[in-house]
Amino acid sequence: MSRSVSTAAQRPFPSLRAFAARRPVSAFCVAAVGLVLLLQTLLLVAGLDLTPGKLAELVILFGLALLLTAWIGGVPLVRRLLGGLARWRFGLGRWLLVLLAMPALTVAVGLATGTFRTSPDGWGAVTLDYLVILVLIALTASIWEETAWAGFVQSRLMADRGLLIGSLLTAAPFALIHLPLAFESSGLARTSLTDAWISWAFVIGSAPFFRYLAGGLLVDTGGSILAVALLHASFNTSGSLSVVPGGWQYALALVVLTILVAAYRALRGRSLVRGTVPALAEPGSESLSRSGQAGDQRAAA
Repeated sequence: MSRSVSTAAQRPFPSLRAFAARRPVSAFCVAAVGLVLLLQTLLLVAGLDLTPGKLAELVILFGLALLLTAWIGGVPLVRRLLGGLARWRFGLGRWLLVLLAMPALTVAVGLATGTFRTSPDGWGAVTLDYLVILVLIALTASIWEETAWAGFVQSRLMADRGLLIGSLLTAAPFALIHLPLAFESSGLARTSLTDAWISWAFVIGSAPFFRYLAGGLLVDTGGSILAVALLHASFNTSGSLSVVPGGWQYALALVVLTILVAAYRALRGRSLVRGTVPALAEPGSESLSRSGQAGDQRAAA
């Protein structure tokens, strides 16, 4: 008896580890979203710059994903998760998708809506600006974010519920954690409720499309977190293209791209609702797994 008690006492946070093992996605979302929203709300209420909160968000997301992965499966599972960042062999077509589809469609939306503006510095300067910003965003933000969202959360939800439902479930906490950004530019006191609602509508409306696109990319690349991170960086960068002022065209471009990719996958005979990423996570990671797997089996039948 004394030996078992002493062994349990040596384990860090045994109850937390047990909960994380049973419900890893729930544990991650409660901890990560809760901590980030609390910290960023406190900064906004204090009238401080939100940048430290955004940096803390990256640390919390990436750190929690690694910690919970280590608790669940030890070093081998951590290596498996981080291996998604090194998965770069996914074909020229998908490289073009993650790097060029978003800016090309954003420009196309600008042309179609009459909001395109010719750059006085020429396309060379526009292209260079886009590539520089994309690399900076990828290295400083999206790689760390998507290790958590795509690699830890979405891969598990897709293993439990399939491509469509798993992606839509991921969109909820993904959108929620970004809501404080509505007050980033003007602060809590100087941001009108109308502006906040517009920003929230954009985040909530675009999240399902982006997460579904990311989910399909995970399936088609065999679990490349790198591909999703580059797509995320390309999406953010496309919103700041100088030739399409206004900052809304890239949201419509995301919807168009999601539809086009879904149509392509359907033409190739790939399911639009089923799909998992065994390279990152195995099914059964949440209590929802049984019903999700049963639903996939009924759909396949």
